[in-house]
Amino acid sequence: MNAAAGPPNLLAGRYQLERILGTGGMGVVYRARDLMHEAFGEPDCRVALKLLGETLSASADAHVLLYSEFALTRSLRHDHVVRAFSFEVDTTHQLAFFTMEVMPGLTLDRMLAECPQGLAWQELQPMALQLLDALAYTHRQGVLHGDVKPANIMVGEQGVRLFDFGLGHGEAQAKAGLPSLSRSRLNAWTPAYAAPELIAGGGPSASADLYGAACVLYELAEGRRPGERQQNQRLRRPRQLPRHCWPSLCSALAMDPEQRTVGVAELRDALAGRRRCWFLS
Repeated sequence: MNAAAGPPNLLAGRYQLERILGTGGMGVVYRARDLMHEAFGEPDCRVALKLLGETLSASADAHVLLYSEFALTRSLRHDHVVRAFSFEVDTTHQLAFFTMEVMPGLTLDRMLAECPQGLAWQELQPMALQLLDALAYTHRQGVLHGDVKPANIMVGEQGVRLFDFGLGHGEAQAKAGLPSLSRSRLNAWTPAYAAPELIAGGGPSASADLYGAACVLYELAEGRRPGERQQNQRLRRPRQLPRHCWPSLCSALAMDPEQRTVGVAELRDALAGRRRCWFLS
């Protein structure tokens, strides 16, 4: 049995599926009750549970690909990155899945749909800093997200959460020889947020992650995406973005990766209003 046929209501004799939280090109995420934790009196027994979607569930290596995403995420410990719990297999139904924290709130794409003029700077700035903090952390851990876009960012009372590393890449996993997704198997990228070099067939990189984050921040500040551009077309400063932040964001939005002269940390500092000092006073 596979996820495309619809999973059973109870997985591994333990997880009671309640409802779908989200779907994507690669997977389906359910909210579920952990009946074992519930039996032991845990106050919060709900988890998010990810299964492969119809696109990949029929593949012979489907379980391995799902484990690859779990392995990429399980070591990440950051307030603004989703936390993965465990990888499991329901042997009766031959279904692999992994569990992670339930993230209350709504995805950023849904929030943007309600903010056609963009967000005011006092609302936008903390979200931007949290997103860039999360991205800088994952890069320090040797993990590339690979698909930074509003649908992969959750917004709630505790701030933002970056999730869905299904198109990600990890240095440790690559060195260990763990399998990763062959992107030629599906049209994975979202053109509005994917760096041009990814669409052209290049691999994930910190610079491509930066470009995706910059597209998200531009949309937050302007209320619309940067849009289709010619190679040398100039963008205007978004209406909600302070002038001193624009040079760094504009650099991060360069279509040529060689012209992205800032990194994630530098963009974060610019949005925080900090200037790097290269001398001691």
